[in-house]
Amino acid sequence: MGGWLKTPPGQVLLAWEQERIDEAVFDIFGYHALQMGLPSLDGLRANRMLHRWLASESLVNPEPIEIAPPRDLGISTQPLNVPVGLHCCAEALPFASSSLDLVVMPHTLEMAADPHLALAEATRCLVPEGRLVIVGFNPVSLWAMRQRLGRTGHSLRMADETLFLPSAGEFIGYWRLRDWLRLLSFDIEVGQFGCYRPPWSSQKWLDRFEWMERVGERWWPVLGAVYFLVAVKRVRGMHLIGRVKRDRVKTSASPAVATINRRR
Repeated sequence: MGGWLKTPPGQVLLAWEQERIDEAVFDIFGYHALQMGLPSLDGLRANRMLHRWLASESLVNPEPIEIAPPRDLGISTQPLNVPVGLHCCAEALPFASSSLDLVVMPHTLEMAADPHLALAEATRCLVPEGRLVIVGFNPVSLWAMRQRLGRTGHSLRMADETLFLPSAGEFIGYWRLRDWLRLLSFDIEVGQFGCYRPPWSSQKWLDRFEWMERVGERWWPVLGAVYFLVAVKRVRGMHLIGRVKRDRVKTSASPAVATINRRR
């Protein structure tokens, strides 16, 4: 997927995703944050947590991709330290249960061998009230439609580089993912679509249709090429642990019974 991100549509998508993630993670506080997958996108650059990790199945560092800073957000994108790199897969994270405050998964579920297990593993590692940020391709969009037409039109003769979107992975629908999260006791905090312009491969035509980004959310909101989710892990039946002040029950003194022994 790293090579596709260098194409004009890849740059458009990467800039939109980076801006959404910067806005979401900026005010999430805690101690431990993890980004799982897609090292080309710096999902934790705007976050202030002290301990941050970047996990990937490959130890090879990707070539840097220029990403513009977010516009008019007032967010500093200079991290406190560089995230520590980890070599692991999304289905088996090397973290204890309830140890992470934030997990960012940019296209991680699509590339995972078992997306159900990857989502369950992220849930296990999150603390109660922890945040899960997910970005994925929308299978109901013009971009995905062009991808399907390309596959069926050229069948086995189709080369991977001629596809519009990355050939690896399986796209997961937005509403389908929301159902998965609800089953895992997540509450959806943010849900948004983006990248509404037609699937052009030319930067010139992508720029001409930039106006569609401003009106797409209003007129055809579910047809964006990519979706963005922020979910909160809820643990039902939780109670705060602390000192409980209890009022002592005052018992009233019962009257004494006097026995009179009358002798005749």
